[in-house]
Amino acid sequence: MKVVLISMPDVAAVIMHEAAFHMPNLGIASLAGNIDDGHDVYLIDLIRKRNSVRRYLTRTLLKIQPDLVGLSSMTWQFGTCLKVARLIKQLLPGARIAIGGYHATLMYEEIGASDEGRPIDFIVRGEGEEVMRRLVNALRDGDALSDIPSLSWRENGAFVHNARGELLDLARLKLPVRDKRRLTWGYHIMNRSVEVIETSRGCTRTCNFCSIRHMYGQFFRPFPIVRILADIDDIYFTKKCRRIFVSDDNMVLSPERVMEVCTAIIARGYRNLHFIVQADCVTMSRNEEMVRTMAQAGFKSVFLGIENVSKKNLQAAKKGDIVQAARKAIDLCHKHGIMVVGGMIFGFPDDGEAEIVDNYRFLKSTGVDSPYCQLLTPYPKTGIRQDLLDAQLVTNPDNYSTYNGMWANVRTHHLDAEKLQYLVWYHRQTILGWWEPSAQVRAQGNLWTGIWVYLVRPFLEKRLTRAVRRHGWETLYDREMARLKTVNQFPDLS
Repeated sequence: MKVVLISMPDVAAVIMHEAAFHMPNLGIASLAGNIDDGHDVYLIDLIRKRNSVRRYLTRTLLKIQPDLVGLSSMTWQFGTCLKVARLIKQLLPGARIAIGGYHATLMYEEIGASDEGRPIDFIVRGEGEEVMRRLVNALRDGDALSDIPSLSWRENGAFVHNARGELLDLARLKLPVRDKRRLTWGYHIMNRSVEVIETSRGCTRTCNFCSIRHMYGQFFRPFPIVRILADIDDIYFTKKCRRIFVSDDNMVLSPERVMEVCTAIIARGYRNLHFIVQADCVTMSRNEEMVRTMAQAGFKSVFLGIENVSKKNLQAAKKGDIVQAARKAIDLCHKHGIMVVGGMIFGFPDDGEAEIVDNYRFLKSTGVDSPYCQLLTPYPKTGIRQDLLDAQLVTNPDNYSTYNGMWANVRTHHLDAEKLQYLVWYHRQTILGWWEPSAQVRAQGNLWTGIWVYLVRPFLEKRLTRAVRRHGWETLYDREMARLKTVNQFPDLS
């Protein structure tokens, strides 16, 4: 069997320009690594082919002539996923198409019953490694598809949804594919090579805007340390890459395990290896020794989900009051030389302009190194989506292409969606202003931060001042929104 696994080209340019942040898709790499020997498997990350999607796929797929093509997409990428599926059917009518990922897992019944799902032959739900392994073998050997848990498949034109399978034993998973079977390359964060690993799956937190539990249930499962080290070795020694993004949903849920992992990494003696991870504020704030050991192991940047400083909004998100924990977590990270990306969410039901201003002022007062500011998104099957629908606050329930944190798909009790979108943009410009590199950031790159501070930023500040005087903030906002609307448009796929 010839198998091609493809991730989508759509990006969410929330924190930086869309060209500055291109990471490999770990999901399809892990699926590929766990398909049995005897099959030809190839990976394509379309994020590296954003300007030539149709041309690249046409040339590559016609050359390979795959029997099965797997497509992975998030909710906001699903429209593009369907376009890619239709293109594949045009190019290779005999090829089978499977889809997987978060959106397929959450919406498999709706996809299976819809006309737009016609090009799709299989839906892989939840963790896909074992499902895809068995599917590929079954298509080669003629085994019964009905025996594969968590698989949806067509019978007489209609989808049959097999029962969901058990969560996987992570100790049995093989390493992701990072060799020449990966047909695309050049993955980077701001032109520095990057690879992706995971050290655990799942999260036990109850945040109701998150869809993690639909993938893994409300469980936390760690990978064995020996497997984590083998994964890092593959990146460090084989790929010669020194920057690793840890994609765990919440790596620090078990501080004792984090200490064990970090101690093993330190003992390995890697040099100039930098890790980027996301974590929760409460755990980080309560475990300084863990934070210190993370820093020693090479964790140079952490994303902290602060979310909001309004008690009402935190209650709506089922987050609890984490404001003081957020301050302490940021202080501890900075104390030990870790850069902090602070995550905020705007657009909760009680948000007005004053609340937007308060959140930005809080974020600035913490001294976070970089803001990650999103608009509340009513993702399918999440608790907050139903709450917002019941309150008639969802203004866009169906067009998932804008469900990436960049766009207002909700209104609040005080602001319509358009006003919400504008005020979140405007106050970011006027309160947060231009980025000021912290001591942690400067320590990681004095040259490029110096160029930014003394050359680039003064030039941009003068240009913005002139533009505001000439055109006003609203005109600049309209121009920026018009530009952002083109970011994930791929005319050659239409």
